[in-house]
Amino acid sequence: MGIRSPRVIGRDSELGELRRATDEARATRGGAVFLVGEGGIGKSRLAAEAVSRAVAADMPVLRGRASSIGPMVPFRPLAEALLSHFRGGRPPDVPELDAYIPVLAQLVPDWIRGERPGASLVVLAEAVFRLLSVTGRERGCLIVLDDLQDADAETLFILEYLVDNLASTGALLVGTMRNEPCEALRLARSAEQRRTCTMLELSRLNRGDIRRLAGACLEIEPDRVPAAAADLLWRNSAGIPFVVEELLHGMLNDGLLVEGRDGWQVVGELRARVPAALVNSIAARMDQLGPEGETLLAVAAIVGGRFPLSVVQAVTGMDDRTLHNHLSAGVAAQLVTTDETTLGWYAFRHPLTAEALLARLSPASKANLAQRAADAVESQYPGLPGELCVLVASLRLTAHQEHAAGRLFADAGRRALETGAADSAVTLLTKARELLAGAPPTDRADVLESLLHALGQVGQFDRAVQLSPSFVEIGMLERAARLHTQLAWVAYMAGRHNDCMNQIEAARAPLGAQMSEAQQAAIDAVEANFWLDVPGPDHTRRAENLARQAWSYAERANSPIVACQALQALGMVALERDLDEAEQYFQRARRIAEDNQLHHWRTQVLVRLGGHQVLANGDERTLDLARAEAQRTGAIPLTCAVDSVRILHTIMRGEFPRALELLDQNMAVLARLQLTALSQYAQMTRAMAAAHQGNRHDMELALEDFHRAGGESAQEMVLCIGLARVFCSLLEENADRAVRELTQVVELEAANPSRFHLSGQHGLRVLMEVLAGDLGEHRFVTSAVSRMRWNRQFVGLAQAVLLGRQGHVEQANKAAAAAMEASSLYPMARHLGLRLVAESAAADGWGDPVTWLKEAEEYFHQVSIPAVGSACRGLLRKIGAPVQQRRTGLERVPGKLRAAGVTVREYEVLQLLADRMGNKDIAQRLHISPRTVEKHVASLMAKSNQQDRAALSEFAKHES
Repeated sequence: MGIRSPRVIGRDSELGELRRATDEARATRGGAVFLVGEGGIGKSRLAAEAVSRAVAADMPVLRGRASSIGPMVPFRPLAEALLSHFRGGRPPDVPELDAYIPVLAQLVPDWIRGERPGASLVVLAEAVFRLLSVTGRERGCLIVLDDLQDADAETLFILEYLVDNLASTGALLVGTMRNEPCEALRLARSAEQRRTCTMLELSRLNRGDIRRLAGACLEIEPDRVPAAAADLLWRNSAGIPFVVEELLHGMLNDGLLVEGRDGWQVVGELRARVPAALVNSIAARMDQLGPEGETLLAVAAIVGGRFPLSVVQAVTGMDDRTLHNHLSAGVAAQLVTTDETTLGWYAFRHPLTAEALLARLSPASKANLAQRAADAVESQYPGLPGELCVLVASLRLTAHQEHAAGRLFADAGRRALETGAADSAVTLLTKARELLAGAPPTDRADVLESLLHALGQVGQFDRAVQLSPSFVEIGMLERAARLHTQLAWVAYMAGRHNDCMNQIEAARAPLGAQMSEAQQAAIDAVEANFWLDVPGPDHTRRAENLARQAWSYAERANSPIVACQALQALGMVALERDLDEAEQYFQRARRIAEDNQLHHWRTQVLVRLGGHQVLANGDERTLDLARAEAQRTGAIPLTCAVDSVRILHTIMRGEFPRALELLDQNMAVLARLQLTALSQYAQMTRAMAAAHQGNRHDMELALEDFHRAGGESAQEMVLCIGLARVFCSLLEENADRAVRELTQVVELEAANPSRFHLSGQHGLRVLMEVLAGDLGEHRFVTSAVSRMRWNRQFVGLAQAVLLGRQGHVEQANKAAAAAMEASSLYPMARHLGLRLVAESAAADGWGDPVTWLKEAEEYFHQVSIPAVGSACRGLLRKIGAPVQQRRTGLERVPGKLRAAGVTVREYEVLQLLADRMGNKDIAQRLHISPRTVEKHVASLMAKSNQQDRAALSEFAKHES
């Protein structure tokens, strides 16, 4: 018999809710339940009941706990939970996790594959979500996170992400937290309001429940509990189950409550030797352990809520036998227990235990033990991996070694920043800065530099600016200039252009003419990027000059990061004048990143280079390599960026089912990761996919989503028009509207230049102007980006039309052949281009217009775009070629109109009447005679019972 109740008392409704949630998780309907209440109220016990039920159902169980001792350690409860299930094993072998394994290696070190990526929090959250989804796929799974009131900001960010998404999986999350003001409680209440979790707030037990709890502990019926004992428990426990059990334990140990022939009886006078406060209960048990036992546990409490036994032994100097004897006594007293997550580590059974032990120590004793414990940890764990760096920093601080503690907090902050835990990095680096106030200038400058970077990552630019006065206080002008340069980069990344320039000027001011080449190059690199993002006259030239200056220094001084930045800026500048030159810059940046093992920079360069080669030549090989590299390193945003380019290229290639499948997968990830810019780009490609199939309805729906996502002012707007609306208009045979839309693209580019070069003005617009007779040879000047493969096909056809008009048939044929070679990757654009130039070719005697029109007619018939197919047949008739009749398309006519006898051709006329077009315009659009149009209009009026043409046009708006 123990002093713990074998069953949970007074929590029937909560147990029922946990049973329901567990059963639903097994049925792949996951969710989240938060157990909230004061310390000792029974939250962990209820969570343990959920664990027992899950284990009985053969569900995987993951369990972790936050720590209340010392500073918060990033991802502590999540890492502990994942390790409890996956330690020493391989990750699940499923394709959907491949890209996320390197990211998850931050939490499960056994899964490290080379370099650890510095993934963002949203990426890590998505990775954990994916892992839980896979783990719970067959029979559900349970993840329990205890003491969330002590959780770090990064853990809570991921927790909120999971809470909002677990309903679609078989994973149940059960979290416990105290009902005290904290971020975890705010998270739970917010999720409850959104109805994405269940929050169970545990109240104190009433008198009857306390009696039942005592009876369960003593293994008797409640009415057999001595009245005096029941009264004492009620008076001193305040209804907290944990304290009830602790008080009962004290009665038994003191011999005040004994079991006799007639049951349990009170012996002597029941006194509250152990008061209601748990601290005194623990103190009473400590007295029974003796001085050495108390010293052992005091050292353990100094180390933290969980502790390595080897460190405790080093500090106390106990031999193995003495150590284990006292430790066994502590376990028997239910003060400590083995830590199941780490071999050789132990943990206090309740955080209050460690707090009570620390309260018994004098400040001098704490400082002495903390210094000795810190020395022992540093000796036994070289490099202080994981949470040990923060632990030793806390111990040094307790030992009043502020500068040593500050350096360790700074190191821990930099590690947190490298693993994507920017919020924790800010906390740790801020603490380090405070502790190093009187340290040497180099230490203070190093911390400031890291803190600026961390603040930039979390978007706290204003707070970063507030640090700038302290730059001069360091007393080193060169370091102050370097800090201003870094702050300028933070401002640039935040889109704060004015602040960026102010910091650039502040970086230049302290040193003036004494500025070193290294400092000058660093500032030039930031300023070059700045001018590239700020539209204005001569800004590109200015950016290029600065980038060349930075690159010149980087090349001489072997500064690889500055070199990568400068070369990529030069590549972006060169793109406007020479595609080959731009590629040379990107390739050089790639080699520098590889030679210097700058893995993240290499992946970034590969993404840029791969996208460049796809657009320049249609070559996907480097883009595939970039995607593989991004997946290997767990760079999920870069993977999404690569996929966005792949989707665009797949649509241009006319592989619409595959493109839509990739698009759905990509948009699901983008929505969860909240990557706004890429999400807007994805909405653009969805509109483009619909437009390239002649589906105006779906195109408009996608564009509405694009506008709702804030895309109205985005640079992608030019692509929404040039790659979507323009092509939809052309596939509807509405060239006039397409020309107006291309003019709109030019106006948008003039007002807000973008880096998107497929919007039409460098390719399709040239062809449309040539066909309209608005662009003669003397004005035929194209930009470097007109050589991009997609643009090249249209420019080549435009050249062929001009040459044909001038009678240069052979040259026109060569230009057309080059255009057709360029268009071989893009079937829809290829056949649309042939349809557009066929009439001119027939009139001027070049090319093979009959074959082109037949090929185009067959293509557009197969892909169900009747307007262009009909136009091709009309042009064939016009030039005297035989025409294949097509009787398909009746399914496009609405049922009501089909029932009235409306034919396919009449329906095409009706659609154009909706725009109130005249007979001549309709005839030109459909390539039939005006007389035939007149007959179709008369027939439509009769079949629709409309009195006149105006009424028929109004009718057409609602029916076509």
